[in-house]
Amino acid sequence: MIVSGFNKDIAYQQCTRCICDVSIPGISFNSDGVCSLCEIHDRFDQTFPNDARGAAALEVKFNKIRKDGAAGKYDCIIGISGGRDSIYLLYLAVTKWKLRPLAVHFNDGFDNPVAGENMLKAARKLGVELRTITSDFRECKDLKIVDLKASTPLLNNGTDIGIGASLYGVAYKEKVKHILFGQSFRTEGIRPLAWAYFDGDHVRAVHKQFGTYPLRKWKAEEPGFNLGIREMFFYTVLNGIRVHSPLYNYPYIREEAGEILQRELDWVYPGAHYFDDLYWALITYIHRTKFRINFRLIEYSALIRSGQMERGAALQRAQQPYQIEDPKIISLCIKRLGITEADFESYLQLPPRNWWDYPNSYKWMKLGQFPIWVLTKMGVFTQVVYDKYFTLKFK
Repeated sequence: MIVSGFNKDIAYQQCTRCICDVSIPGISFNSDGVCSLCEIHDRFDQTFPNDARGAAALEVKFNKIRKDGAAGKYDCIIGISGGRDSIYLLYLAVTKWKLRPLAVHFNDGFDNPVAGENMLKAARKLGVELRTITSDFRECKDLKIVDLKASTPLLNNGTDIGIGASLYGVAYKEKVKHILFGQSFRTEGIRPLAWAYFDGDHVRAVHKQFGTYPLRKWKAEEPGFNLGIREMFFYTVLNGIRVHSPLYNYPYIREEAGEILQRELDWVYPGAHYFDDLYWALITYIHRTKFRINFRLIEYSALIRSGQMERGAALQRAQQPYQIEDPKIISLCIKRLGITEADFESYLQLPPRNWWDYPNSYKWMKLGQFPIWVLTKMGVFTQVVYDKYFTLKFK
């Protein structure tokens, strides 16, 4: 059995409830054949109800956000990409929850034009300011090539750090204490840490080894691609910036949300989940061909658990080629990176590695697990982040 590109001497097993299987690092199964990701979902479902109790919990949270931002122009920052989840969160924040958000988008140079139009239309129709943080493409491109050279599944590491850093930087600059994300465990699930390790110190270390273009130094208002332990401590502990995922407590049905956005905001589906960023065409191709990774197992399983997809349909769809793997878009991404097809193929042939093969801050995170748990309960971090780092196995 191949797990993250490595041959493992394990028998094939698939969850009897969802479609997650042993190709997902760290997964385990109980005596009934139900996977550990299903068990975490059930615990989250109890902790974060999306009925009247959830609505009441959200109102308490929003009252705090409104109070903290009463003296400012904005009371929260919402990160948007042009996809369904983030645009729907922005729509709810303005029309239902009566918040005063500043919409922030991080452009890594690979935006899908359809998603770009979605953001502009949403901001205009909702009367919200849209602030786009455009990265230095030389840095962004170099970080993506670094990820290819490092040969781990973390192929969007620099951009992920850039997104997080830009949101914290804008929040600090505007003196806003709350950041909202359009993420939901009921529709996206939890990616294993082996596939989704977020650590700015790790990014800097890998860039130091493989990078060719220098990264900018960190500034509080313009952090660039810097968001390690020190920077996180500065933003969260010293400056009290909190991160929230309101869709945890909201009855979010993806198909219904898409219909509402199409009707109210003239929103256009980018073509696939994550395809608001064209680079995901290349990432998905590499994941499938080099690492045998299929993110749809995680996503579709979450939809099965929340009653938004039938298991049979999910199995069938997950086995088919994902439409996001458009050869023309993949070629465009390679050209935009400034490398040749031969260069790209050489990176594909590198032996697979894991993020823990490189310097990282995970040992310090483990040492600080209890204070991080306390900070999670205080709303500094989301619960899914805590469980991904400390509850699930990742090897």
